[in-house]
Amino acid sequence: MLATLLYGQEDLRLEQVPDPTPNQGEVVIQVQAATTCGTDLKVWRRGGHAKMLTLPTLFGHEGSGTIVAVGAGVTNWQVGDRVVANNSAPCMKCFFCQRREYSLCPHITWNNGTFAQYLKIPPPIVEHNLLKLPDHLPFALASLTEPLACVLHGVARSQVKPQDRVVILGDGAIGLMFVAVLAANTEVIIFGGNNQRLEVAKKLGSTKTFNYKQVDDIPALVKELSDGWGADIVIEATGVNTVWEQAIACGRPGATINLFGGCPKNTTITVNTEELHYSELTLKGVFHNTPEYVKQALLLLASGKIPFHLLISEQRPLQDLQQVFQDMQARKVIKVAMI
Repeated sequence: MLATLLYGQEDLRLEQVPDPTPNQGEVVIQVQAATTCGTDLKVWRRGGHAKMLTLPTLFGHEGSGTIVAVGAGVTNWQVGDRVVANNSAPCMKCFFCQRREYSLCPHITWNNGTFAQYLKIPPPIVEHNLLKLPDHLPFALASLTEPLACVLHGVARSQVKPQDRVVILGDGAIGLMFVAVLAANTEVIIFGGNNQRLEVAKKLGSTKTFNYKQVDDIPALVKELSDGWGADIVIEATGVNTVWEQAIACGRPGATINLFGGCPKNTTITVNTEELHYSELTLKGVFHNTPEYVKQALLLLASGKIPFHLLISEQRPLQDLQQVFQDMQARKVIKVAMI
């Protein structure tokens, strides 16, 4: 089969590799669509990922398709089923899983390789995080299930209340998904660096949009927009340590700061202890998703209530993937569905 492998920093190679065959408890899907992701872009730029990848490796983690082979012992799935597979599954047995803190499971099964003609799904994902698609849901939209599940997890951990004022820093796909999910019940203000993406944010329901390049002092502006206090909830969605610090400065006393964007390994930030203590700030690191939010994400996509198709800039053949990542780096596209 034709597949994309990551060998190192900005080193993607399209190669012919053996077709996968399912072992006990596994299924193989023919990938119909695989969407690009900000995490993929970071991994491509940095040449690896501390948790998910060992190089060289099959690449890509958002995808959907049709089951073409079923391994021994699999009874709930059959050839021809339209499915989306999350890129992971928790062990369901460890200290954290017993406390339903599935994203902290140290034994998570990871699966990469959606940028290929076929994808083998490991038994834990088949059991816990493989979902059947409604007939009306296009494969490209279904491929957004994994990142949307991460966003729903992030919203839940932020403990957002109706009528909260939420500030989002970052206009990538994740930041825009946060806008889409939160806009119905909260006032959402987003800061980003791309005017076209900020227009998409408006269509998704943001109350106010700002290009940070035209703002001298983001925390000061947030306070000005909130009677001098700051935001109730701040969500950082860039993975830049200076923006983490900026996010903390945007919160009101009692605010929750969701530090969602993953920074490079060994990155540090500085926190004003007086502000943290006396303003009773809550700083949350939020990572990945859980089976519960994977199911919720697919239901939300299938409902059609939110125009998530606005996040898919193009559909391109797999052979264009290297160019697509260059376009993502230049911020010419949000997400691209590789067909």
